[in-house]
Amino acid sequence: MRLAHWAVNAPLRPLLLAVFTASIALPAQAADLITVTREALSNNATLNSARAQYSGVEAGRDVARGALLPQVNASGNVAHHEQFESQSTRTTPGVGGGDDRYNSVSLTLEATQMLFDEVARQQFNQADREIDQQFYLLAATEQQLLFDVVNAYFDILRAHDVLTTRQAQERAIERQLEQASEQFEVGLIAITDVEEARSSYDQSRANRLAAESNLQVAFEVLEQLTGQRYPNINALGDAMPVVKPSSNRDYWVEQAIELNPQVLAQQAGIEISRVGVDIARAGRLPTFQAFANYQHADNDRDAVSGYDASGQVGISANLPIYTGGSTSASIRQGTYQLESTQYEFESQRRTTIQQVRSLYTQVSNNVETVEARQQTIVSARSALEATQVGYEVGTRNIVDVLNAEQNYYDAIADYAESRYDYVVNFLGLRQQAGLLDVPAIEEVNAWLTDDQVTFAIPDTDGGSYERAMNIGAPPTLDR
Repeated sequence: MRLAHWAVNAPLRPLLLAVFTASIALPAQAADLITVTREALSNNATLNSARAQYSGVEAGRDVARGALLPQVNASGNVAHHEQFESQSTRTTPGVGGGDDRYNSVSLTLEATQMLFDEVARQQFNQADREIDQQFYLLAATEQQLLFDVVNAYFDILRAHDVLTTRQAQERAIERQLEQASEQFEVGLIAITDVEEARSSYDQSRANRLAAESNLQVAFEVLEQLTGQRYPNINALGDAMPVVKPSSNRDYWVEQAIELNPQVLAQQAGIEISRVGVDIARAGRLPTFQAFANYQHADNDRDAVSGYDASGQVGISANLPIYTGGSTSASIRQGTYQLESTQYEFESQRRTTIQQVRSLYTQVSNNVETVEARQQTIVSARSALEATQVGYEVGTRNIVDVLNAEQNYYDAIADYAESRYDYVVNFLGLRQQAGLLDVPAIEEVNAWLTDDQVTFAIPDTDGGSYERAMNIGAPPTLDR
């Protein structure tokens, strides 16, 4: 199956769960794209943080539900009392004074059940909507990670192909410089031709050094995403299909509006804000609750025996009459927040549509660009061969040869980059449409070969590079 004919996974929740279950440990052998992707899904700190945040929001719903369920409280105290009396009556002087010391114990048990509390009920509804929003945000984080991993993976392959091209270019120009030096020594060419060749060689060497640096940086970006170091990864094969998207642009726009998790998260935010207005309005309504309590008291005071006990069962009500204007202000505040989230949703929707249209155009152009740049290599090779023949017979100078070689190797590098642009842009289109998942990565992974791109770790001084590049262990979780 070609990439352009992937099936649409409409339900977003099963899509996310499928990605979660795909995060399984694999043998640490070939570092292909699917291996790297699954390790990123397991080890990426940003994604794990989003998962924990989603679980926390889920727990928040249980917190809100608690206000609607029965509440049982018990309280008690033990006290020591001392009373001092010095008063006396006129008829019997001195009588009535003395000290009284005793201990007392009291216990109160109370149970309540909310009968009507619109604020608490709406707060529970809002917590439920927040779970929906957090779910979409988690899905967006996961799809962004999938895209970042693919982008980083192919950036490595891109940097490797460019490096290979620059190395070949440097060797070719070095041979040209050696030939020019030999010809100058026997008086066949002027010193200016040698300097031209030397200048081109210095430039090609600088390009090669920059390409080596880019390759190292690309490997380290992948390490940051996965928490793992990869000494080598599999390369992209020549048999990769390069085809235009099977559906038209409007189809991808419709998919994005329906499935893009960022759009859905903003839409859920509208519902959260709308419930927030309902919570503010509910502040004007009365509350009713049923209650039952039991009180028990006892002491060891002299001349007192037995204990005191009492119980109550009833319904209590509370009606807010005037709250200093805070309820009306809360309603206005919630209304403005609702308006703000509606604009945020519209902004996200427009941005997503623009990105889908742009990526669709880029992918379509990438297909033609790959074909054109492949033909450019053939033309540049023919031009180089013709220029070399002309140089040998004296109709072309060395500058013409050097320029022809530059054009030829640039064409090779441009062709390699156009292939990676096609893959990355197509997966970016799937991401914006909410259709980027592990099966999509597996489809691309099938295009890889056993040829490997190797990351040569720089010369280490007692392991200093290894220590500097230690990405760090994951945090210890306390629950």
